[in-house]
Amino acid sequence: MDSLITAAAQALARGDPLGALNRVALRDDAPALALRGIAMAQLGDLVRAKALVQKAARAFGPKEAVARARCVVAEAEIALASRDLGWPVKALEAARVTLEAHGDRVNAAHARYLQIRRLLLIGRLDEAEILLAELDPAPLPPALRAAHELVVTGIAMRRLETKKARSALTRAAHAAHEAGIAALTAEVESVALVLNTPAARLIALGEERPLLLDEVEALLASKSLVVDACRYSVRGAGMSVSLATRPVLFTLARALAEAWPADVPRETLIAKAFRLKLADESLRARLRVEVGRLRTALKPLAGVTATQRGFVLVPLIAVDIVVLARPVEEKHAALFAFLADGESWSSSALALALGASQRTVQRALDVLACAGNVQSYGRGRARRWMTPPVPGFATTLLLPAPLPSD
Repeated sequence: MDSLITAAAQALARGDPLGALNRVALRDDAPALALRGIAMAQLGDLVRAKALVQKAARAFGPKEAVARARCVVAEAEIALASRDLGWPVKALEAARVTLEAHGDRVNAAHARYLQIRRLLLIGRLDEAEILLAELDPAPLPPALRAAHELVVTGIAMRRLETKKARSALTRAAHAAHEAGIAALTAEVESVALVLNTPAARLIALGEERPLLLDEVEALLASKSLVVDACRYSVRGAGMSVSLATRPVLFTLARALAEAWPADVPRETLIAKAFRLKLADESLRARLRVEVGRLRTALKPLAGVTATQRGFVLVPLIAVDIVVLARPVEEKHAALFAFLADGESWSSSALALALGASQRTVQRALDVLACAGNVQSYGRGRARRWMTPPVPGFATTLLLPAPLPSD
């Protein structure tokens, strides 16, 4: 490796892409192409970066397995940054194995962190934790130690383990400072901002207020019966009843919880659960059936008692009843939760993260685009969607994912 390539690689390691380009911008050999691609990725030109890295991988000979594997890892990182979550993960795993076999443990660890971060984005926390447990960050350079702690923070935040998240974030900040990479420090600060931004609303006794993630954790550990409108469940006393697949029952539970300790008229419940304004005898009979199902589902957390004008929710082992809701609720709040990170997403990546069909996501994006809430650029498979962070909108932290009590 010649001196210019070495100097360019050192510049990239310091987070200085312009310094790297000054040394290799006019060269077309394989190492220079790879370094130019990484530099363009650091500058934010992900399309050009991807093309350069792919060209570099082709330029390396078949005997240069390690160099080709490093190009695969670089392409995977670019795909992750551009939210191309459908990128072939088998190729990344093969590259990681090659790097591990040739003693390049730093880049092998980097490949593993990319795999974990992808799993984190699509909500597969158990798999991410299993892979993370295989890594020891102690011998790694500061940048990768910071990446490790950021992953720990991300998992802990989604598990509502805020003390663990804040401890890991502190370690990430120290490692980022030691690495001296401005972009890494900015990423740590961005995560810290999320931790200190309201993640939900508390609705109780006719009033509501915003809650930080720490307060959400404390609420779910309290003696209150919580109707969780973020994850569509009812929680209390360390138990959880999921109503995610029973929307009518959850609508009834939330309406009763918001009114507690008062009752809710039958006409109001019919209007909310069945979306009909007029209540005839058949709808009243249907309401009695659904209330009976809700009463059965909520045992032993709560009961549903009939009153003269309607029904009332009665806590059986809790001291009170509250509703935990997203900061802002609207039809496409879950979609906004992902777009609010400021990154550009493909519709296929959003579909994978949301667990929905790509066509459903595309229709929702078209609606939001017509309203001016999201923007797109590119065409075809290169089309990406994004929106600037909107204060008060939902975050991905409380989208459906298993909690320890589930």
